[in-house]
Amino acid sequence: MPAQPPGKHPITVFLCGDVMTGRGIDQILPHPNDPELYEPYVRSALRYVELAEAKNGPVEKPVDFVYIWGDAIADLDRVRPDLRIVNLETAVTSHGAPELKGINYRMHPKNVPVLTAAGIDCAVLANNHVLDWGEAGLLETLKTLKAAGISTAGAGENYAEAAGPAGLWTSTGTRVLVFSFGVATSGIPPHWAARYDRPGVAFLEDLSGETLQWIVNRVKGEKRDGDIVIVSLHWGGNWGYEIPRRQVRFAHRLIDEADVDIVHGHSSHHVKGIEVYRNKLILYGCGDFLSDYEGIEGHEPFRDDLGLMYFATLDSADGKLVRLEMSPTRLERLRINRASDKEARWLMDLLNREGQQFGTEVSGNMENVFELRWSVN
Repeated sequence: MPAQPPGKHPITVFLCGDVMTGRGIDQILPHPNDPELYEPYVRSALRYVELAEAKNGPVEKPVDFVYIWGDAIADLDRVRPDLRIVNLETAVTSHGAPELKGINYRMHPKNVPVLTAAGIDCAVLANNHVLDWGEAGLLETLKTLKAAGISTAGAGENYAEAAGPAGLWTSTGTRVLVFSFGVATSGIPPHWAARYDRPGVAFLEDLSGETLQWIVNRVKGEKRDGDIVIVSLHWGGNWGYEIPRRQVRFAHRLIDEADVDIVHGHSSHHVKGIEVYRNKLILYGCGDFLSDYEGIEGHEPFRDDLGLMYFATLDSADGKLVRLEMSPTRLERLRINRASDKEARWLMDLLNREGQQFGTEVSGNMENVFELRWSVN
């Protein structure tokens, strides 16, 4: 339960896991890229649309820009969060050359209204797909998002821009700083690291004390009294519920030493356990939120088609978590749908099982809206 009632102006932030609007998703939107792919077994992005349709039924193409968000729009309208932050895991480009890495995501720049249709305020970009179409693709991504009024963090034209935060303001005057870093364990190629004179991502080789101190210095160099700080981390592998001790220690130290208010972790294709440490929220793995994985076989027990919308309400006076509300979702026909009662129960049981180690548990109401409870520490 919350440690204390909120201050005068609590703020609510929407967070989610990976938003992958490239490849198959791009193909059903009004302005698709050339579907040619360079994967070992799939040569056309249209194949991922075919797989989804074979599993759950046809999609009438092209869809409008709201289509892919489906039932998520109603939840966003219901909660009306002050800020909406996503991990955008695709290049937004029609240029560049594909990186020789096996899987390449891109969405056509003319499809960027798909992000503004959901009111996205900030896209964190330090991930293993934002440079899938090289430096030219990254530069077009940055230009396109900026023109659409979407702030970015975690990638930039140079080192300083990539490592710096996005500064967002709420309507009540609270500034939220969003830092984004990508860790080598998530599969980001080391040569994608931004340099002083070269575009790239804010890349972390490891979770060492030296790396932590670098982040601490960056946060303390930017944070002012009254600011809320979110550190978004693309870290770890895609599958498995275990949370490495080094991640736990790193997240705790971000809160202890950098005064971070939310640690927003992603990369896992499925939801992972949640911790509240010193009344600050740690999401170790948010799972996929939107992708074209619908018809791909393998790893079915992890239910990567099920996701969560995280609505974190913080006390603007000290950044402490007041409430975490979650809406369970399911991907079907390349859009976000409300999870069924059975699917919501599956997610609730998962969160309660994996939250035991952190002293967190989840309860739900008749509308299948979850609320987190935690031990005050």
